[in-house]
Amino acid sequence: MNHGLIAAMTEAGETAESLAAQTGVDPKTAQRWVSRGRIPRPLARSRVAAILGKDVKDLWPDVLKRREPSWFRPWADIEREALELRWFELVWVPGLLQTEAYARATLAMESLTAGEIEELVSARIERQSVLRRSRPPLLIAVMDEAALRRPASTRKDDTLMREQCEHILACAELPCVRVHVVPSATPMYPGMGGPFILAEMPDGTRTAHIDAQVRAQIIEDRGEVATLEGRWARIVSEALPRAQSLDLIREAAASWT
Repeated sequence: MNHGLIAAMTEAGETAESLAAQTGVDPKTAQRWVSRGRIPRPLARSRVAAILGKDVKDLWPDVLKRREPSWFRPWADIEREALELRWFELVWVPGLLQTEAYARATLAMESLTAGEIEELVSARIERQSVLRRSRPPLLIAVMDEAALRRPASTRKDDTLMREQCEHILACAELPCVRVHVVPSATPMYPGMGGPFILAEMPDGTRTAHIDAQVRAQIIEDRGEVATLEGRWARIVSEALPRAQSLDLIREAAASWT
């Protein structure tokens, strides 16, 4: 339990319900804030700290220990709270299914120091713990076959990609993970417009994340989220069923020898 937050609420005469009313969130969401490791989104954190007359770092000290970049933290918070994540990737393996070596390879092409790369890799791997907690979100990951076939380096014997494919298969054995693949023989389809993630929250709201070359975006507009949900439905209709998808991943793993 977050005893610092509980003490501050008691001192200020506030409850989860009163904080929810003042910050515009669902009471159930506010109630989860007292659990250790449950950190509100930045705007909500600031509002709660102001209401209670405390510093954010006093209420949620773990904020200072987080490894992910500050610009990514709002989505990381959503990821931790979500009941369901629907994730489409066109050319990458979804971050929650990546190995350390694969994650490091995706970052090695950026203008980053070795230390910065290792910090980002650690943050990405730490995020994966959400799939192994007592009540994980349902992750439905759909990826284009290209994500399984593109080498991560110029080496012909790419053990990195074989291990990555095998890791996806291991993750797919988790009760909360479903993996599907859109085969390379599929003609042009809506997923070619780019990757995105849809998150369903405990209060029933839906949020989306869209990555880009310059800056990622969190989409909360209902109309835009609905557009992505329609696109998701069309993408899934092109993907192989679960068993056939796993067979394709096994074949891809065997091809990396």
